[in-house]
Amino acid sequence: MISIPSKALLYSIVVTVFLLSGTTEILAEQNLYADHTDRSKVQLGSKVYVQHCAVCHGARLEGEPNWTKRKASGALPAPPHDPSGHTWHHSDEILFRLTKFGVKIFAGPNYITEMPAYEGVLSDEEILAVLAFIKSTWPEEILEAQRRMSQ
Repeated sequence: MISIPSKALLYSIVVTVFLLSGTTEILAEQNLYADHTDRSKVQLGSKVYVQHCAVCHGARLEGEPNWTKRKASGALPAPPHDPSGHTWHHSDEILFRLTKFGVKIFAGPNYITEMPAYEGVLSDEEILAVLAFIKSTWPEEILEAQRRMSQ
C-alpha cells in the first residue's frame, strides 16, 4: 500500500524543487545588492516603505513593541529595521528573498507570521529600493557588518 505524504513533506518537496529550479537561477543572475548610496533608489525605497512597510515596522523603522515576544496569535511582532533590530544580521540576498517570497520559505509552512510575501505586489526593483532605504539609515559600523554578511 502506498502512503500519502503529509502536507509538510509535500511543501518541503515543492520548496526544494522551487529552490533548485530556474527561478533561483534567474535570481542568482540578478544583482541583489541594495545600494544605499544611490539617492534615486533610496528615495523610491522611502516611498515604497511608507506605503507598504511602515504600518507594521514603524515610520522610523522602530518595529512593534516587544518584538521578540510572540503575540497571542503565535506570530512575532514586526521587528525594527533600525540598528536595534536584526535586519542587518542578514545579507541583501536573504532580505530580498524573505521580502519577495515570505518568511515561510525559510521557516517552513507551519511558521506563524503576519509578514506577507510581496511577490506580485512589489517589483524586484522596489524591494531592493526599500532595502537600500533601510540601509541608508544605518551607521557605518552596522553597514560594514552587514556588508561582510552579504559577501
